[in-house]
Amino acid sequence: MDFIMIWRFIIIIILYNLVYVTTFIISIPSTWWNIEVLPWKIKSQNSESSVRETQHTCLKLSGYSYSQATMCAKYFDHMPAVTIGARIGIEECQRQLKYRHWNCSTPHNSDIYGSFTYVSTKEAAFAHAISNAGVVHAIARSCKEARLSTCGCSTAERPKQLHRDWIWGGCGDNLKYAYWFAKNFIDMREKESSFPRASKELANILVNLHNNKAGRMAVFKMSSVACKCHGVSGSCSLRSCWKQLPPFIQIGHHITQKYDMAKRVKFNRRGTRLRKISGRPIQPAANELIYSEKSPDYCELSKVQPGFITSGRECRLDRKGVERCELLCCNRSYRTYTREVHEKCHCKFIWCCKIQCQVCIRLEQVHVCN
Repeated sequence: MDFIMIWRFIIIIILYNLVYVTTFIISIPSTWWNIEVLPWKIKSQNSESSVRETQHTCLKLSGYSYSQATMCAKYFDHMPAVTIGARIGIEECQRQLKYRHWNCSTPHNSDIYGSFTYVSTKEAAFAHAISNAGVVHAIARSCKEARLSTCGCSTAERPKQLHRDWIWGGCGDNLKYAYWFAKNFIDMREKESSFPRASKELANILVNLHNNKAGRMAVFKMSSVACKCHGVSGSCSLRSCWKQLPPFIQIGHHITQKYDMAKRVKFNRRGTRLRKISGRPIQPAANELIYSEKSPDYCELSKVQPGFITSGRECRLDRKGVERCELLCCNRSYRTYTREVHEKCHCKFIWCCKIQCQVCIRLEQVHVCN
């Protein structure tokens, strides 16, 4: 009898683990950041037919909630920038996490970030933050370039530390408006539903809203004041200055650092707010990334569905971190091949005024997970 009970217990544990793992690879409905190619070619006329057409286009998008679709119809000319913002967020996510088990994409899943992002894991935190940052970046730049009907150059106040003789008010990136739009458009999805206190659904909403804000704040933190010199022969006796976005790779690096230091949270006793688990039970800082569920074991996922995570990914033999082939490939084998790299070389300055280079071919070894 004891032998039978032991085997029953083992089978239950195996089934439990299998269910836990497969919850991360099931098909889940898409969200707004999965929309890559959109029909944004409707003429910007205020005719009744154009209004109906924009409403129809927005409502039929499977990735938008009803409120997002309504806002899409109202700010239809903003949607190309939203698409661009989502795309640069995805691309930067893949660049920053190139040598991690999860690199913001799943080759056998139609979902861009993967179904891992529908559970409040560290990966979901990164996806929400980088996507929000991308939209803020794209909208702020579109305002500056006069591509949107309801915003223009930045109206930010003059920095107190700016030299008193310098002119403030060049056409800067409109971060204030971009933050407002991204907050209203993206957070709207989370705010549409209401769930009981201390419920898992409420935890997911609060975590997502927090990480959305952290992503938007990252763009503000990394922005800077840019100036242009004026004066005789570029003497810089006078300067005009404005607020400027940083290259998005800098924002991506900042969010990656927050991802590595993400804090796990749980509900307070009333089940209405989130608190850090480790250390003192205090509310997480606004610029921190947070999560409530542990990430899956990605190597175990690869066993359930071979090649799901790291198959075909480049790895390195000369590193000690997660990018090392043994770790990145989950102790599977890897293959090595040689590829040609074309790069500029033997560059020289030619008067006046250009640099002329030759193209050299270099061979390098590449290691790829099986």
